[in-house]
Amino acid sequence: MAKIIIPTPLRKFTDNQSTFETSGRTVREAIQELTTQHQGLSQHLLDVNDNIRSFIRIYIGDEDINALQKDATAVEADTVISIVPAIAGGAI
Repeated sequence: MAKIIIPTPLRKFTDNQSTFETSGRTVREAIQELTTQHQGLSQHLLDVNDNIRSFIRIYIGDEDINALQKDATAVEADTVISIVPAIAGGAI
């Protein structure tokens, strides 16, 4: 099964699990499976149309899915999916 790495700020919605195994065949299916199992994540990862929020970056290995087939990017059994939420702040 593919593995989704949950970033630390979102682990409070996954009972502190750092990873999630998914049988999704695309990134979209994998994220849907994750948000179905851990419904508190939905509002942080998906917009009102159930699309991945524009400020969330998702990587397959080292590749941003936006440089691939976006949420239709294929997921294999050994795929590692990383979620990178936007981080704001800092000095101006």
